[in-house]
Amino acid sequence: MQYIPITYVDVATAAVLVMLNAALSFALQLGIDRQILVSALRTVVQLTLVGLVLKTLFALASPWLTLLAVTVMILAASTEVASRQDQRFKRWWNFSLGAGAITLATVLVTLFTLTTHIRPSPWYDPRYSIPLVGIVLGNTMNAVSLGLNGMLTAAMRERAAIEARLALGADRFAALKPFMRRSLRAGLIPIVNQMSAAGLITLPGMMTGQILAGMDPTDAVKYQILILFLLAGGAGIGVFAAVYASAWRLTDERHRLRLDRLRPAETAGRRRG
Repeated sequence: MQYIPITYVDVATAAVLVMLNAALSFALQLGIDRQILVSALRTVVQLTLVGLVLKTLFALASPWLTLLAVTVMILAASTEVASRQDQRFKRWWNFSLGAGAITLATVLVTLFTLTTHIRPSPWYDPRYSIPLVGIVLGNTMNAVSLGLNGMLTAAMRERAAIEARLALGADRFAALKPFMRRSLRAGLIPIVNQMSAAGLITLPGMMTGQILAGMDPTDAVKYQILILFLLAGGAGIGVFAAVYASAWRLTDERHRLRLDRLRPAETAGRRRG
């Protein structure tokens, strides 16, 4: 079975649905009609440019260009993680802590998959490595963002409880343990829900795309299961690394809570705005 090609006319026809959303927003005075149209335009421009870049990268198959593309993707995701925090570490810690966690998780999971499951030749073939990095990175970014935000917010909100535990002789990780658990849970819940809903409630996007492209449904299912397991692995590694690193940074070797290492809330909010 061959895939059914889609023309630009088909894409333009589908855009009518977006225009309908914008029209409804305007008629009902929801105030998001402009946002809908701008986001749709950004989707077209961004994905078209990405398609052209990927086509070039796939043709060249250069390990250095592939590494450059992956590095740019990780830097963009790290910037996004740093900007999503209600509470933030001072100076370069705000960026580097999240960047380290998502880089560790993405690189480990991608290398594991390329060398044990897919095994392209060469192993860094951008046709396989870049899409894998992209899907693992996006999911890991969300998990790390949720975990970090939960941890830093809890440290500020529960300061009295944490310091009481420390005063009673608990070490820093024991004092922060309940809040670390909540943060880890918050980071992992989305992928747990995604795995629970797959197949029964929803057909994941990758599987749907492969079926529409002509792949046998049983083969598409195997790929989708593999991807979901990879996403779970990336989310787990990333959020564990981020939460434990943030707990370490929030305290010192004398087991004291160091909230002075966080920016004042108003400063973080002003910069984000």
